[in-house]
Amino acid sequence: MCQLLGMNCNVPTDICFSFTGFRRRGGATDVHTDGWGIAFFEGRGVRLFLDPQPSASSAIADFVRRYPIHSLNVIAHIRKASQGPTNLENTHPFQRELWGRYWVFAHNGNLPDFRPQLDGSYVPVGDTDSEWVFCWLLQSLRQRYGLQPPPREELFVCLAELTCQAGARGIFNYLLSNGDCLFGHCSTELSYIIRCAPFAEAHLKDEDLRIDFSQVTTLEDRVAVVATQPLTDNEVWNAMPPGTLCLFHHGRVLLCRKTVAGPDRH
Repeated sequence: MCQLLGMNCNVPTDICFSFTGFRRRGGATDVHTDGWGIAFFEGRGVRLFLDPQPSASSAIADFVRRYPIHSLNVIAHIRKASQGPTNLENTHPFQRELWGRYWVFAHNGNLPDFRPQLDGSYVPVGDTDSEWVFCWLLQSLRQRYGLQPPPREELFVCLAELTCQAGARGIFNYLLSNGDCLFGHCSTELSYIIRCAPFAEAHLKDEDLRIDFSQVTTLEDRVAVVATQPLTDNEVWNAMPPGTLCLFHHGRVLLCRKTVAGPDRH
């Protein structure tokens, strides 16, 4: 299946270190060779880079790795195709507008039998189940709340309900952001780490590269990094329980909730 990478911070931060290891999984240290993409939120705008080529050998990935784009929310994806051919329109992340904000979505999994009816407000461009379910999520939010977005906490509860519906039909690991916060759902596999003072040294699993975060941060910085599998081998990552949705805001886990039968976890 695919690989996900997300970042949520309290100050604009670059993702160069994490992305250096992550991109290696697209054909060097792993088999996810069916394209890759990354989206950076900057204010209400989004820088979106997509490439149907393997990330480990992509010239665009070389540029992203070297260029320190600073962002509060980042979503990246490396694809191992389950539905749809390998081409640009099927490359994650996907982007749409809702309530005057761009929303970005990336999916790791397979929903072979989930094709809810779409009313035309959001229409897939490509052939993937991932883009279809993204259109359905935004359509459902628009149908429920109309032209005005709900408070962040109410939005989280609604997304948990919708995620439960889709997740019951297959594997539904995903990252979703509207530039204000980052939502991460674990269907089978997703982990996160919160980096804050006192900062320490980190070493990548997929490349022999290390960084001393104490040299490039301030005491107030807080960064949450979310990935399908941990990116470093000398830090403690938190494995999200399957069937859990988390909301990250300003580098913290603000809310966490079960999306399957069982008690909520806050």
